[in-house]
Amino acid sequence: MDLPAALRAHRLVAIVRGDDPDAALRTVLTLIEEGVRLVEVSLSGRDALDVITRARAALGPGVPLGAGTVLGAGDARAAHRAGADFIVTPAVSDGITAARELGLPVLAGVMTPTDILAARGLGAEAFKIFPAAQAGGPGYLRALRGPFPDLPLVPVGGVDAAAAREYLASGALAVGVGSPLVGDAADGGSQAGLRTRAAEFLAVVGDIESREKTR
Repeated sequence: MDLPAALRAHRLVAIVRGDDPDAALRTVLTLIEEGVRLVEVSLSGRDALDVITRARAALGPGVPLGAGTVLGAGDARAAHRAGADFIVTPAVSDGITAARELGLPVLAGVMTPTDILAARGLGAEAFKIFPAAQAGGPGYLRALRGPFPDLPLVPVGGVDAAAAREYLASGALAVGVGSPLVGDAADGGSQAGLRTRAAEFLAVVGDIESREKTR
């Protein structure tokens, strides 16, 4: 999987973390149905590896599926066995190395320029600015693009629809969104509400892409 190309094509990564495995699976499938093509299942959710396994069986091999909150090598190996296509970490760890050894691309959690260089040295292909809101928001992203103009930067953490628009306009390759998009759907909440929020975020992505094409 070419992770930077997928991020460039879709611009949005949905983060599913839930206490109800069946609802979490429904949430993954609903997001895909609504057109959110990159979905990450956080390993901090209940029975997350089983959710990934079941989602992979339901989606087949052609739909990218990520495993998030990968804290170390053991998590990366377990996610690979469950059927994940890409790995997302909250920080720089040996999970990056293990994932790359397994042939899985990595969106690595970073906050500082030092983190970015360390993650790149371990083979990460894209860089999750986390927690983005606490790091300084879109202004911090713009500052990072000074020394790293060509690296794929993906802000995650506190990204609602308005913030997603600003991050993408500020040069983010994509945004990662958890609760502002998923809400309580992965805990058994409304799937209809999830569909409405998915449409809202996809509209933001579509608007940004239209503006970029007219430049």
